[in-house]
Amino acid sequence: MTLPVIAILFGLMLLVWSADRFVEGAAFTARHFGMPSLLIGMVIVGFGTSAPEMAVSALAALQGNPGIALGNAYGSNITNIALIIGLTALISPIAVHSQVLRKELPILLAITALAAWQLWDGEISRMDAVVLLVVFAGLMTWSIYEGMRKKTDALGDEIEQELVTHAMTLRWAIIWLVIGLLLLVVSSRLLVWGAVEIAQAFGVSDLIIGLTIVAIGTSLPELASSIIAARKGEHDIALGNILGSNLFNTLAVVGIAGMISPMVVEPAVLSRDVMVMAILTVLLFIFGYGFRSMGRINRVEAVVLLAAYIGYTTYLITTVFL
Repeated sequence: MTLPVIAILFGLMLLVWSADRFVEGAAFTARHFGMPSLLIGMVIVGFGTSAPEMAVSALAALQGNPGIALGNAYGSNITNIALIIGLTALISPIAVHSQVLRKELPILLAITALAAWQLWDGEISRMDAVVLLVVFAGLMTWSIYEGMRKKTDALGDEIEQELVTHAMTLRWAIIWLVIGLLLLVVSSRLLVWGAVEIAQAFGVSDLIIGLTIVAIGTSLPELASSIIAARKGEHDIALGNILGSNLFNTLAVVGIAGMISPMVVEPAVLSRDVMVMAILTVLLFIFGYGFRSMGRINRVEAVVLLAAYIGYTTYLITTVFL
């Protein structure tokens, strides 16, 4: 039991560090090749913060652990909204200036509905995976169009400030990009192996492990980057990290895992986990959209999100051990 615990802890630390290096390397490489700041924020940062989920879920699907693959994706979405946005807004209420993010909020709502609809028959088939990946391709096309078309946007301005403040040469950007990618694979293997071993030792389903330990671990990069951004007053980056990550998780992470290995899904995933994910997504939309003026997620709303996360996690743990 000691070795799997060490594997999880070391794997998580390495995963967080390598994901950060990967995002930095990818962002500055894109910058050196002339990619607009808004596009870097919408595509590169969103993809990079979901790289841990993508690596872990793809590996879990390859090794025949669909519960970890699916639990990691949906559990990360729940963690991102309830825990990370909750903690971030508690530290510093999040004001939503970016028009692009206001467009992404209803898109995330629609994609969450698509995920629930696909699970209605109790499986993620390869056809379901194809649909998710086609929608993902369409979303990326729209993101590229928005990123190239818009001259100014609050999210792009904040990304530009970060890129100027932490300048990096092209050589080092590529080095960190490659190192981060390689270590993402290594750390994912450690994390999945340790999670499977612990699940088997305690007789817990790999879905529960995916929804809790793995989901929290792969969401640590979003937690760190969102809190740091909020403390700097970069509210649109803080929210953009979460929206981008959840869009990538629901479409690309589940889509890739489903293409690798079609998954039979426990009924509880739809009635419990996706239902919680959907409710939280609706709350995020209501809190962040701003129907009459600029959206703002205040401390009271942050407490609501955190209470939802504590209640959900407590329920998962009690159903396993009681």
